[in-house]
Amino acid sequence: MNLQGKNAVVTGGAMGIGLAVCRRLVREGCGVTIWDLSQKDLEAVDKELKAMGGRVFTHVCDVSDKKQVRELAERARADMGRVDILINNAGFVRHGMFWEQPVENAVRTMDVNVNALFYSIHEFLPEMLERNSGHIVNVSSGVAMSSAPGLAAYTTSKWAVWGLTDVLRLEVMTAGKNGVKFTSVHPGNILTGMFEGFSLNLLGRLLVPPVKDHDIIAKGIVEKGLKKQRPLVVIPWTVRLGVILRGLLPNFIQTRLALLVGLGGCVKNYKGRIGYIHSNEDTRQTK
Repeated sequence: MNLQGKNAVVTGGAMGIGLAVCRRLVREGCGVTIWDLSQKDLEAVDKELKAMGGRVFTHVCDVSDKKQVRELAERARADMGRVDILINNAGFVRHGMFWEQPVENAVRTMDVNVNALFYSIHEFLPEMLERNSGHIVNVSSGVAMSSAPGLAAYTTSKWAVWGLTDVLRLEVMTAGKNGVKFTSVHPGNILTGMFEGFSLNLLGRLLVPPVKDHDIIAKGIVEKGLKKQRPLVVIPWTVRLGVILRGLLPNFIQTRLALLVGLGGCVKNYKGRIGYIHSNEDTRQTK
């Protein structure tokens, strides 16, 4: 896909992967609408990207609020014209063993990481189907390929994101709309931001090296996902080992290998950003 002149909506776009993607899209000549929960971060991003010459529109949005998504989807069309690209990047995470957390954390995780995608895709997909062109990118995770103890709800949500992306791709192909593309993105452990402190042991880090910064993932999204229209972007590629081994090995061996590389203690030193909650802690949906 030639990105010059295309218009994109990016959720959770005021920091992390989302911001890195927005920078790259602006450099490619795209118009960009950014949704995020932090007004302060949106103001900073708006200033930065417009200084780069970008055509940028920023809006505070809780992506799990269906009414807000609907209203801001209309606003995006009014601001930019048609929307060619939707990048669902906003995310929520709580770490800790499932039984040690209030169940509301798990529900909130699914609301932001899964239900929000239903809302945004349902808004933009019909018009893409009508013109038989468009691209939807859903940011899943490496834990969709290798489950991570201490991240039960997050892992569940990212399996769902991968499954949703896969089935929608098949549905649009069944409908004969091959011009509408879907990409699922599976980042490994990023050293900064939302998953700072998440880590495997030495063996695990040798097999699946941590990702230095968010722009590495953003580059994969733009260069591989959008430009080359690949259905799957996995960084680093060794994240795929989780799926390969699950298909080749008996479950009890695969499980022991997961613990051998340190997945059992992966959140022991976790200190990443707090996700979205209704309190004064931190009200950001981002990656």
